[in-house]
This record gives sequence, structure tokens and C-alpha cells, in this order.
Amino acid sequence: MRYRVLAAAAFITGLSMIAAPVGAQNAPRTAWGQPDLQGVWDFRTITPLERPQSLGEQAFLTEEEAANLEQEVVDRNTDLAARAARRTEVTQSVDRGEEGAPGFYNNFWLDRGTNTVGTRRTSLVVEPPNGRIPERTAASQRATSEQRAYSRDHPSDSWENRSAYDRCILGFNAGPPITPGGYNQNLQVFQTPDHVALVTEMVHTTRVVPLDGRGALDDSIRQWSGDARGHWEGDTLVVETRNFSAKRRWRNTTEAMTLVERFTRLDDDTLEYEFTVIDPETWETPWTAQIPMRRNNLTLFEYACHEGNHSMEGILAGARADERSGL
Repeated sequence: MRYRVLAAAAFITGLSMIAAPVGAQNAPRTAWGQPDLQGVWDFRTITPLERPQSLGEQAFLTEEEAANLEQEVVDRNTDLAARAARRTEVTQSVDRGEEGAPGFYNNFWLDRGTNTVGTRRTSLVVEPPNGRIPERTAASQRATSEQRAYSRDHPSDSWENRSAYDRCILGFNAGPPITPGGYNQNLQVFQTPDHVALVTEMVHTTRVVPLDGRGALDDSIRQWSGDARGHWEGDTLVVETRNFSAKRRWRNTTEAMTLVERFTRLDDDTLEYEFTVIDPETWETPWTAQIPMRRNNLTLFEYACHEGNHSMEGILAGARADERSGL
């Protein structure tokens, strides 16, 4: 365990020694001299988190490959929007996409974006070099298998059997860490000399990050979004977060997880977001992803998802009906 902790520390130190991205020194600054990270930032992209195995060691797409992928997404969205409306036998609802799967959104409501990242990298994961999340530990694989078996047999005994995402406690792309997916893919940053607030459009998760050097919370205090502390390394804001709740289970991580996020304003329209996940109980090694966020001149829109909403009532009522019918 000591070896893993030292290795993780060395990994982060190595990342911090990487030169600041070109253009960061020319980014806008606040009245008190810090790089100005404020604004609404759009993190949609069709670049996958992990490199598709079919691409092997190919780290970057060619310009033609990227253009073809982007056109495929545009064509698919156009085809689904033009698909003739039809009613499903199960729900009697109108289907215009996503293969008519009952219970899922029509494609109209999804907003995954239509562009790859500007570098044309084949994955958002940049470390390990293969662009893929490392192998899970044996203990994590066992725990995940047991949890899936339990969830299969007890999907809706009560609201506590549903995930934090079903319960609107967490947003599936809001993190932390922030990862593209689905819709509501915007982050708004507010900034003062001694605090930064990170607000996601999804579920309106708000993280207030102190920059004043205060100590961390006691290890016994656990939070859904963890306990964050920030500091500046040159022109990069570094946010380190610990004390995650064991109930959170982001990608089946444990409460041992540590997250290191780095925010660098490259220019007027680009905020580079990078995160490193360290959880020796879940993955054999740390891993890092990098996501360029683009300025969005619109405001955040309301996302009215809250714990105990009508969806949860419907899920549990459906489960009770299944029980009465003997299913």
C-alpha cells in the first residue's frame, strides 16, 4: 500500500512538471491578477473517454477520419429526426429514435455534440498511453460483481436501492470528475481571490473550492462530491478532492479515491480541463483524462431533477405492481 501511495504521489508530481499549455500565459486575468476562469464552458465531444480497442496504438485520428466521424453523427441525428413517428406497443408513446427502446430518451433530447476534440486524439484518457482506463484490482472486480448481483435481485425494494443518479443526488456527467455524456454538458465557473465555485448544469451540483490554504475536513466526514481544496500552480488551478462518500460509487470507486483536477485557461474561448483519478482499491494504477471546454455564451438552463421527484414514485410503484403480479 505504501508503494502505491508513493507511486501515485510521484505520478502527480510528474504531471505537475509538464509545461503549461501554449497560450496559457496570454489568457485573460482577473482584477487581482489570477487567470480568469469565469464563464460557462461547454464540454460536449464525440471523442470517447477510452480509445476503441479497434484502433490499437493509434493515438490520433487523421483529419479525414475525424471529419468522417463528425459527419456520421450529423447524418445519424438527421435520420433519427426525420424517422416517421410510430407508437410502441408497450408504452403507446411516440418513438423517433434510439431503436424505440421503451424507457429511454428519444434522440431529440440528447446533446452529445458533433465534434471530436481539437487535437483529434482518439480518447480523452491521455495516461496510460494506450488511452484506456487501467485494469481493476481483483478486490474491485469481486465487489462490482457482488453489487451487480444484489442490484439484479433487489432493483427497487426502496429508494435506497436506486443509484445516486436515479435519485437526482448526482448528475451522470457532473462528476467530479466531469466527463461528457448525454446532455446538459456545461460548467459555470465563479471566482474570487480566495474561492472558486464550480457549478454544473446537470443537477446543478455546486462545489465551492477554498483557495486560502485551510486544512481538509476530518476523515470521518464524507460528502457526495468530496472535500475539495485548491491552489495555483503557475497559471493552472489545481483542485484536490478527498473524503468521497462510499455510497457514491462513481465507476465503482471506493471512499479511498483521490481526485486531482487541473483547470487552465488557454485563450478567450478554451478552458483545458484535466483530471487524475487515484484509487488503489479500484484500479492498479492512476489514470488521467483531458477535456478541452469551449466557451458558451448562453447561460445555464434549469434542470429540474430533485430527490423524491415523480420518477422515483413511478419506479417504486412499478416494482410493487410487478410484485403483486408475481413477476
